Amino acid sequence: MATVKSVVMSGAMNFLKMNPLNLLAPCVNTGVNLQFVRYRRAKHWNPKFKRLRAQKVIKIDLPRFNEDPNELSEEEVRTKMKERGVLPPRPWMEQPVHISCTGGIFEPYVPPEGDGKKSAISTSGAKQTIEFFEKKSKSVMAVRKIRTFDEDFNRHAFAESAQDIYIKAHTYMINKDKYKLREVVTERAYPEIMHNIKNTTIHWKFIQSLEPPRVVHARCTDIITKDNIFAQLTVRFHSQQVLAIYDRFGRLMHGSEILAKDVLEYVVFEKHLSNQYGLWRLHDKIIPDWMPPREPGLKTFVRQEIPVSTEIESESEVAVVDNEKSKTPETVNVQ
Repeated sequence: MATVKSVVMSGAMNFLKMNPLNLLAPCVNTGVNLQFVRYRRAKHWNPKFKRLRAQKVIKIDLPRFNEDPNELSEEEVRTKMKERGVLPPRPWMEQPVHISCTGGIFEPYVPPEGDGKKSAISTSGAKQTIEFFEKKSKSVMAVRKIRTFDEDFNRHAFAESAQDIYIKAHTYMINKDKYKLREVVTERAYPEIMHNIKNTTIHWKFIQSLEPPRVVHARCTDIITKDNIFAQLTVRFHSQQVLAIYDRFGRLMHGSEILAKDVLEYVVFEKHLSNQYGLWRLHDKIIPDWMPPREPGLKTFVRQEIPVSTEIESESEVAVVDNEKSKTPETVNVQ
């Protein structure tokens, strides 16, 4: 009997080891089999630098997306923006404005009548001499102001370079090269030049310079701020040129291609001194009041055809029909 009891007890122990669940549990639960599988790809192939790989992760303080920003007060929004280093938006009402040139000539040079060749003994000659010295002192101060921005500035050297700019501007103008013309003339002079050469053909040639060009007037001014300074230099040119202007139908409007004339001009050049990359460009020409006006060129226009109204045509047709009826003889039947 003892052996039978021992066999039964050992069998029961083995059954409990194989089925650790409670014997009173339902049979359904006893059929569940849980097995955890670990695949090879879930583990790094080289565990040598495991600690260093763990340090590569950076903890980021993410914003709370569940918060409604409309419910936050201004002070809370300001605090959060300060924490993240974000500047608050500013409602800029101003529009950026770029001033690359002035709109005209400030303190324009007044050329003396007769090119300043009046006698100093006469009243008008003495007056010209006094005005010349007054303007010269202001020009000297303006040249000093220019040299504070450009130390290598020289009036005589600039006069020669101004003549090159003058020739380039006229060459690009007669060729109607819009892109290169903008490099040698200011934004103020460009639309005026393009308007004057519209529907025309220009033949221009610079023959020679009768007198060396010289700077006769210099002025500086500031716009909006004291640091935004523009300079204008008036250069006197006395040269020999050939000019002929034709209209769009090939008719000569002004000048001649054969006859060369002596030309005396006072040309204004401007530069934005505050701009590090500013250049001297042709800005305007001074025409004195005492100079006789030129004869205006004859303009040719296309004659427009006057349209005939349909009412007049219908009335004329009715009148013609009535006249034809009145001319036809009447036939009388005699029985």
